[in-house]
Amino acid sequence: MADPDLVVVHTFNSRPEAEMAKSALDAAGIEAMVMADDAAGIQPGLWEGRGVAIVVNRENEQAARDILDLDARPAE
Repeated sequence: MADPDLVVVHTFNSRPEAEMAKSALDAAGIEAMVMADDAAGIQPGLWEGRGVAIVVNRENEQAARDILDLDARPAE
């Protein structure tokens, strides 16, 4: 059963990508979870075709999307 207060804000092709995104959200003070059906990382092939999701509380959804959707830009 899904928690109605949790929403998927982005889905990635790999766990490392999702973990980096989670780190960015953590740094911004947004609590996030990585959701993947991969036996806790033991069998990474299980999530193929479904992706690895980042989940946040609904109240943080827009802020999380804003952070994850930032365009990459060179440091000035």
